[in-house]
Amino acid sequence: MTFRFSLTFGLCAALLCSTALAQSDTLSKIKDKGSISIGGRDSQIPFSYKPTGGGDPVGFTNDICLKIVDAIKAKLGMPNLEVRYTILTSTNRIPLLTNGTVDLDCATTTNTVQRQQQVAFAPSHFVTSITAAVKKNSGINSLADLNGKKISTVSGSTGVQLLRAYRKSGNIEVEELAAKDTADGFLLLASDRTMAYILDDVQLAGLIATSPTPADFKILTGESLRQEPYGIMYRKDDPQFKEIVDKTVTDLMKSGAIEQIYAKWFTKPIPPANANLNFPMTDAVKEIYKNPNNKGV
Repeated sequence: MTFRFSLTFGLCAALLCSTALAQSDTLSKIKDKGSISIGGRDSQIPFSYKPTGGGDPVGFTNDICLKIVDAIKAKLGMPNLEVRYTILTSTNRIPLLTNGTVDLDCATTTNTVQRQQQVAFAPSHFVTSITAAVKKNSGINSLADLNGKKISTVSGSTGVQLLRAYRKSGNIEVEELAAKDTADGFLLLASDRTMAYILDDVQLAGLIATSPTPADFKILTGESLRQEPYGIMYRKDDPQFKEIVDKTVTDLMKSGAIEQIYAKWFTKPIPPANANLNFPMTDAVKEIYKNPNNKGV
């Protein structure tokens, strides 16, 4: 009986250990497959998007992730390491990261204390403000003016929770219309199916700048629901992978190289329409580059 218990316990322990190893040893997984899997988006301008609707995503966060890929290539001695992309959404990004479908989430994920219970975050590479975009002729000039209006949000985004918390405070009462992604949410506003669109200010700036009629829209810049840090997600409990990811991102900031990547996407024309977001670094962004950290909100 003792032998049978010991054997059973040993087999279970071995299975648990092998499962944990498979989930946590990302570098070994990448080496065995000969590829790294990146989670991207198709419409999060200028962080991760497909300029022509096809091909692989490009963007600010994607460029940072490709620097991480270069470091992994050097670490593993695999200069021809293949990069494979999976297009994620706000609702499936964490499940597909934790189950091993992707190794890095490279888009606009807000680093929150709640999400840190499931995943790890690299040092934040951007800080944004959650606010609203409206049409200039709407008569809406503040968040309080949203009262009684139909508002578009993105399913699974922090903007949804922040808007609901703002509603519960008794400030406004609105009707939410959830969109599947950022582009769909903007379309609801552009087509007058909603009066406002709650999202990160920089993403709103990108959607407006690349729209057919950018002069029709404005962002409520005088106030926000919250400032939020963006971070590149990867799996928890993987110290070797954490070291290479965090060091790469920190080195980009400390060396000043991040400033060139930033200028490429925020203060210069970007594809597909060569629109310029004209979005210089805010004080909050400058601060995280000066003092890199992965603090969540």
